[in-house]
Amino acid sequence: MDQWYHYVLLVVVGFAVGFINTVAGGGSLLSLPTLIFLGLPPAVANGTNRVAIVIQTAMATAGFKSKGVSTFPFNIYLGISAFLGAIVGARIAVDVDGEAFNKILAIVMISVVLIILFKPKLKLEEMQERLTGKYLWVSIIVFFFFGIYGGFINAGLGFLMILFMHFYNRMNLVRVNATKVMVVFIYMLAALAVFAFNDKVEWKVGLILAIGNGTGAWVSSRFSVKKGDGFIKKFLVAMVLVMAIKLWFFN
Repeated sequence: MDQWYHYVLLVVVGFAVGFINTVAGGGSLLSLPTLIFLGLPPAVANGTNRVAIVIQTAMATAGFKSKGVSTFPFNIYLGISAFLGAIVGARIAVDVDGEAFNKILAIVMISVVLIILFKPKLKLEEMQERLTGKYLWVSIIVFFFFGIYGGFINAGLGFLMILFMHFYNRMNLVRVNATKVMVVFIYMLAALAVFAFNDKVEWKVGLILAIGNGTGAWVSSRFSVKKGDGFIKKFLVAMVLVMAIKLWFFN
């Protein structure tokens, strides 16, 4: 990390990751290999990446709010649940073969694409949001487990969160993404704290990466509100396919 162009690379990659993560997900599959390529040990790269994600999701939340999109207090309830799960997830050490895990995750990503493409469209009268009562409590429980996964690995979780909130809570994709970024911001604070406590964060690198992440997230959040659900759906399908191919063929 002595060369000036390493820092330029971090900002450029960060911008792409921030844009991708805000509209869809899976951006960490780009930033983590970059950090490792630049010489960080895998565990430190994982922890350092969390710095950029915290800044990214804070900027994305501000971007959505500037366009009048907010799901408060629903997003806070889910965020607190995921926060508790992330503490558990970040402390778990599981020995899983990397190649096998990547292939499993690729299958999950392909499943996501099939659901997006072939699930019948929700009718307008069915799009009444379901954010209270039993729907809220089920969501809180599900997001606790999402938090465990997010604290431990996080890769690909954005896709699953989008699908769950869109089809279970009946939220349009713009509001889903606004909720997602706030929830990730909250639980990522817990994960980052655990990594930092264990000296697994390179702060200078993380903050430079965060410049790109934050800028990409701000642009993406405002752009996606303007473009609406159609743009988000196409972008989401494209990114899931790219990530699945990468995981299956390019470990």
